[in-house]
Amino acid sequence: MHKRSSIVVGTILILVGILFLLVQFFPGLAANLDISLQWPLVIVSVGGLLILSAFLGTAALAIPGSIVAGIGSILYVQNLTGAWDSWAYVWTLIPGFAGIGVILAGLLGHQRRKSWREGSRLIVTSAVMFLIFGAFFNGLGGLGRYWPVLLIGLGLWMLLPNRKRQRSSS
Repeated sequence: MHKRSSIVVGTILILVGILFLLVQFFPGLAANLDISLQWPLVIVSVGGLLILSAFLGTAALAIPGSIVAGIGSILYVQNLTGAWDSWAYVWTLIPGFAGIGVILAGLLGHQRRKSWREGSRLIVTSAVMFLIFGAFFNGLGGLGRYWPVLLIGLGLWMLLPNRKRQRSSS
């Protein structure tokens, strides 16, 4: 465990050192790195470090790493665009980030089949919720008027007899 933490801390120090060295050699770079716009990248970096730790041997860290990096990415886009009101529906992506982490943790931990099934369910659930909430709150282009059709389709899918047979056989 000590060796892994040394690798992660060493990598962080090298990356921060490279950043400061680049700023010293290219002073104009500091002006482009406006912290008021770039602060979500700190959150994305923390998520990236957790994912890196997952690759270095603690596979379960891929799940929180994916969630943190995903939320940081959302915050970055919102900070650049000023679309903070999109949180009304964008939060539905968080289960999808967890699903990506579950799949990645399973691949790294050698439980591919189970993690793929569970992770893909989270991703699909997240995508459906994003479409429904996005259509309801934002319109998502012309889809906003037809969001009830998504609900009807989802309800019909839930009532399909083949779906029940598939569940009982698995």
